[in-house]
Amino acid sequence: MDTMKLLLGATVALLLGALAVSWQDMTRGVSNASPDEIARLKKQVAELRLEQDKLQFEKQRQQLMTSAPFTPTPVSNAAEIEAMKAELTAGKAKLAQIETEKHNAARDAKVAQDEEGLLSQRDLEKGDGELRRARMIAEALLIGRVSEYVEDAEYGGFITFDILMPEQVQPGTILAIRRKTGILGQLKVSDVSAEGGIANPIPGFGPVQPKVGDELILPPQY
Repeated sequence: MDTMKLLLGATVALLLGALAVSWQDMTRGVSNASPDEIARLKKQVAELRLEQDKLQFEKQRQQLMTSAPFTPTPVSNAAEIEAMKAELTAGKAKLAQIETEKHNAARDAKVAQDEEGLLSQRDLEKGDGELRRARMIAEALLIGRVSEYVEDAEYGGFITFDILMPEQVQPGTILAIRRKTGILGQLKVSDVSAEGGIANPIPGFGPVQPKVGDELILPPQY
């Protein structure tokens, strides 16, 4: 297509040159030519010059298109989108890592605080046996809860209780009744079944009677 246009342009240029020569010869030596012939020749020259201008314009337009800035293709756009997705994923991963580090830092700070508090507690307990005893009672595992207390003047009464940790309870097990950080007294388990257990107060239980909801624990070893 471009080669044909160049050839056509060259042909037009040659024709223009020939017409120019003919026009000069005519103006110099053919002064007796008719006005119609002169007008026809002028019209041909004008048409050829117009065609030459069109060809020149087309040539310039082709040159501009050849040197035009690069326009991203769908492939390059897809590559840019994938790169942005990768950056977004990396940003999310970094944010998750920061959140994890914050959580770990808070956890470590709490552990350090708890350890510091525990050490301070131990230091206090060295000079206060009752403080140590209260802590051990408070930390003892909950084994069961009193569900009923039956008074018996002859046998000293007994309790029925719900068992929360069956693996820790069997006939003969010694349990203690805990209220807050104190122990009211101790009982000995006499019977264990699927419905619960029965326990009898050990001599020296004390004047305070058990009540529904009292906590049963294994007596701490002070």
